[in-house]
Parts: sequence; structure tokens; C-alpha cells
Amino acid sequence: MDIARRNNVTVTGNPQGRTVVLAHGFGCDQNMWRLTVPALARDYRVVLFDYVGSGRSDPSAFSEERYSSLGGYARDVVEVCEALDLDDVVFVGHSVSAMVGVLAAVASERIGALVMVAPSPRYIDDEGYRGGFSAEDIDELLASLESNYLGWSAAMAPVIMGNADRPELGEELTNSFCATDPDMARVFARTTFLSDSRDDLKNVRVPTLVLECTQDVIAPREVGAFVHEAVAGSVLVTLDATGHCPHLSAPEATNEAITTFLAGLR
Repeated sequence: MDIARRNNVTVTGNPQGRTVVLAHGFGCDQNMWRLTVPALARDYRVVLFDYVGSGRSDPSAFSEERYSSLGGYARDVVEVCEALDLDDVVFVGHSVSAMVGVLAAVASERIGALVMVAPSPRYIDDEGYRGGFSAEDIDELLASLESNYLGWSAAMAPVIMGNADRPELGEELTNSFCATDPDMARVFARTTFLSDSRDDLKNVRVPTLVLECTQDVIAPREVGAFVHEAVAGSVLVTLDATGHCPHLSAPEATNEAITTFLAGLR
């Protein structure tokens, strides 16, 4: 299989620089990183891709069995790295992709560092853990998504984006959600919101940056603190940003945090 075609891989930036792979979250595609790429392109080789079922990936490669676990998405990441012969990669994952990056880093030595943007290892509250949602909340969310995906997208995207005074951001996320095939989105949503990667965090052995926002209904600050504590030696930065997509709502602060971390890896 042509992995580059399967995942609509794009390579840009400095071919002599260290490789940074940017991975989008649920309902999105690589275009969501367009405000970050310019901040990296001078010094780093930047690799972007779309998960199967998202963006301009090859929909014929979709398998519900494979993508019903985060491990299937992590396999995609490792296969992209292998296909491009990438080593010592800095993997930047937004939202659920942060946990995909954790799994990929544990599975492959090709991942040399992690940047987790608004990560959550578990969305459902548990004893001694606040993920931000009750099990009933997630059941209702998934039932709504599965019964009326377009309506769910229009209602939820602005909430996820979290910048009511900038409606254009919520509209962009709505459009991104609506451009995703509903059946494939259903699988990705269940994989995302029912996942529990808390135990995987302790296996991370690479330098890690955790980025959280001051207000985020999807990944509250208790989650950022949990991830930071669970990943040995990680750096936690709280961005002066609201919502779950700081690379769109606060790109300057997000880019500064990422580039500062990258500079420290040299």
C-alpha cells in the first residue's frame, strides 16, 4: 500500500532540519495546523498527514476493526514514519492524537519527543480522576452524534472551540466536522471518547511537552496536571488561551511554546 497516498502525507519546511510530525484531532485534518507550519518551516522538516477517514486520506483504506482502537491510529503514525524513513521525530499531537503519539512512541524508536496539545488520556471521570465527563455524558454525546451527525457537529463544534466572541472559529470546526464521513466519524468518536490511556503514560521515555489551556471544556486543567505527573520529566505549559484548539485560537502562544521546547532539544 502507498502509505503517503493513504494518509495524504505532505512534507514541507527545511529538509535538513529535525522532523516534526503534526497530527490532527478528531473531526479535523492537517489544514488545522496551517498557522503552526510557518513557525516551524524555516528550521524543521514538517510532515503533515490525515488519519484514514479524515481530510483527503484514502477512504478505501478504512477498517472499522483497525480504527476501533487508538492502536490502529498509532500504527498509521509508525507506518508513515517508516515509509518516509523518519528518525528522531518530534510528534505533535492535538487532543486524541496526543495519546496516539504516546502509543506510537512506546511502539517505535522513531519517535524521539512528544508535544501533547490539549491531551486527555480518559474523558470519563473515574475514582480519583476528573476527565470532565460522566459516563452518561459520553453516552449521550455518542448517541446524539450517531443519530444526527451534522446537527451534532453544528451544536458541538462551537462548544469545543470555546471562543464565543470569535464565531468564525466555531464555524471552521463545524465545517471540518461536517466534511468527515459520518460512518467513519462514528468509529473515530467512539474510539476517542471511550479510550483510557492513563496506564500508557508511564511508559513514555522521551522528552515531552504538555500544553493545556486556561479554560477547556474537553480537557480541563486537572487532566493536564494528571498527564504531566504521569509522564516522567515532562514539561507542563498553561497557555493563555480558551477552548480546545489553541493552535487556531491562540497560534502565537502555541507556536512559541512548541518552538521553545524544540530549541531545548538541540
